[in-house]
Amino acid sequence: MAVALLPLALLAWNWSALRAHAQVGAGFGARVTCSCRYMEGRSMESCHGDKEPGMWAVSLKDMPESQSVNAAVPLLASRTARYRKGWGCLLEP
Repeated sequence: MAVALLPLALLAWNWSALRAHAQVGAGFGARVTCSCRYMEGRSMESCHGDKEPGMWAVSLKDMPESQSVNAAVPLLASRTARYRKGWGCLLEP
């Protein structure tokens, strides 16, 4: 029983650090992919290749109607970057 509770205890202990890393990864993924899509004009398939090796958990969603990209790490973080002409891709607060 204690062996089964150990992973949960470790997860709870490190939750804030995991969430912080997920926020950074999601923000980076959203901004880089938004720049790829709306500044460089590349396809989403092409932009997926720009993800860093450790970003396997970050999922990307293109939202062409608002010229933005949402990046999410399930249960931990979600960030959106929107293209603004003259400013580039900016993360939403």
